[in-house]
Amino acid sequence: MTHPYWPPFDLEVRTPRITLRYVDDKLAVRLAELAAHGIHDPSWMPFALPWTDVASPELEQNTLRYYWRTRAELTPDHWDLPLAVLVDGDVVGACSVSGEHFAVVRTFETGSWLGRAHQGQGLGKEVRAASLHLGFEGLGALVATTGAYEDNAASLGVTRSLGYSPNGARREVRRDQLGVTLLFHMIIDHWRTIRRDDIELFGVEALLPFLGPITDMPADGTPT
Repeated sequence: MTHPYWPPFDLEVRTPRITLRYVDDKLAVRLAELAAHGIHDPSWMPFALPWTDVASPELEQNTLRYYWRTRAELTPDHWDLPLAVLVDGDVVGACSVSGEHFAVVRTFETGSWLGRAHQGQGLGKEVRAASLHLGFEGLGALVATTGAYEDNAASLGVTRSLGYSPNGARREVRRDQLGVTLLFHMIIDHWRTIRRDDIELFGVEALLPFLGPITDMPADGTPT
């Protein structure tokens, strides 16, 4: 254990193509710089909170504030694990795995973004597979949820390719206009049918009690 007082700093998820690593201050700066170089066409907004609409250096400063805030507000009742996406040591994007009252409801939410230069290479699906592995295999979840605006073809394509089930829609404000988010969920029984054997987890054991221990996990780690 490298960080006895803040176990998330040791969290990593590794696949043959990418590494997900909990965001420390150095990674936060690299992600802020990557975001400032562009995530999406400025004429379109994929995020419910339009954080990419602000100019540099405010965008970078807000990005750092976000990562600091997730640490300060992390409790067993509400946690957000921001993870940098690395390919051969280069930061190419970010994802998050979050939960509310997780020890009771056993449900987690995922979200992600990639820098524009790294899109269209299949990395989005790889990031999602790694996030699902962390939530189900590592944290003991029973349900995963996600969502995307109805015009976000790339995100919806990843979701549908992994076999999520539709779970309704949510009407909300996007840049002062109507935006419709399509919602999806995946139960653990389905995830087991697509589970990969080439994804490794590191730093999870020390993290579990920090997030709120699940008391009904048997010795073999299979959720009941």
